[in-house]
Amino acid sequence: MSKTPVVSVIMPTYFSADFVRHTVDSVQKQSFKEWELVMVDDASTDGTVEILKELANSDPRIRVFFNEKNSGPAFTRNRAIQEARGRYIAFLDSDDEWLPNKLELQLKFMASGPYPLSYHSYEIYDESLKNKLSEFKVQGSVSHADILRQCPISCCAAMYDTQMIGKRFMPNIIKRQDYGLFLDILRDGHRAYAMPEILLKVRIRSGSVSSNKWVAAQYQWRIYRGLEKMSIPTATYHFVNYGFLGVRKYLPVFLKKMGLINS
Repeated sequence: MSKTPVVSVIMPTYFSADFVRHTVDSVQKQSFKEWELVMVDDASTDGTVEILKELANSDPRIRVFFNEKNSGPAFTRNRAIQEARGRYIAFLDSDDEWLPNKLELQLKFMASGPYPLSYHSYEIYDESLKNKLSEFKVQGSVSHADILRQCPISCCAAMYDTQMIGKRFMPNIIKRQDYGLFLDILRDGHRAYAMPEILLKVRIRSGSVSSNKWVAAQYQWRIYRGLEKMSIPTATYHFVNYGFLGVRKYLPVFLKKMGLINS
């Protein structure tokens, strides 16, 4: 690729062979074309590596890198960010999909502020990406204090401007690295600005609504105590708020997956 891309799409992969082609296709179908897709595989052994090489050979905008050993999602995403050449950094997981006008609309929105960090609304689907479980609409803007209570920013809906805030990396933790990144950006006094448009389809994999939410909650506590250096009473206050609002947010998704509600 000779022309410097406007936006770099960061995509880590790990045992992603079942879905990654469809995810990459949603990037290639974007109405905005001046992007690069930076993919880093974290030592997959399921055929993902071969698929990534094939994709890179078919589209010069796709750049692929491979970890020598399994190093975790934070290291993998950060390696992709380090390799990124675009002014704007966007994120997409290897099993989710963007709507075709996502980059075009979000880049226009970012420039209209200008805004250092933006995010948008999204829909949640089952593993087949055919049955819609829920949707999450966002609006307005949030500060560092706001996202300590509840973070409305989905990683795959987020985009930041390196010209405004420099390249930012994720903390090297197993879960909630994206949340740590947003806290780092907003801790400097910035705000994150929301777009109400739904521009992302999130795929809920089997078992992820129950067990993974419990694991995420444990890492939420570690972020309060470790990254944010909160006292135990302050961390407890925020954690209780986080738990209550999280249950309210994801309960309809869980009930619909269990077949207990229809809409």
